[in-house]
Amino acid sequence: MTATRPPSSLPGVRYGAIVRHADTRGSFRELWRAGDFPDEPFVQANVSASTAGVLRGLHLHRRQDDLWIVADGRAFVALVDLRPMLDGSGTAPLIETRELGVDEWVVIPTGVAHGFLALDPLQLIYLVTNEYDGSDELGFAWDDPAVAVDWPALAGTPDGRPITSERDAANPPLADLVVRLRSDGA
Repeated sequence: MTATRPPSSLPGVRYGAIVRHADTRGSFRELWRAGDFPDEPFVQANVSASTAGVLRGLHLHRRQDDLWIVADGRAFVALVDLRPMLDGSGTAPLIETRELGVDEWVVIPTGVAHGFLALDPLQLIYLVTNEYDGSDELGFAWDDPAVAVDWPALAGTPDGRPITSERDAANPPLADLVVRLRSDGA
């Protein structure tokens, strides 16, 4: 189903690409096969559509793995591994960014915050290991200087900043989220 990509520096994060079979009639893509993801029991599939300049994140799940597949467009993906900060083995997050294009995918394990910036009009398919209920939706500020994700510059928005949801714009700093999670015993 997939072609390999350079490995991630974050434990449990995997990248790959869908093999597209095309001819003059069109194309066929196999998006997901259980045997390729034996440790991720995906239970729900979603499609997100974003205009260029939209930033979604940074989101964190305590009980959910994600598989993101770029169906159309390009995404700048930011992964922020909070597991060392939450288990006490580290004092700073581990950050990895990568651009994903059509047919490329990433598996994001529990404890790794994630967000993306749509570089083009973007359709993102994502499979998750928990049905949505809202109780596992956490986040922190996409532009937190303590994390310092090197988001690409934007030319297509009025103020050069990404377009975010009200929820993402109101997310707290990472330090506040970490204090909350540690007090919750996460």
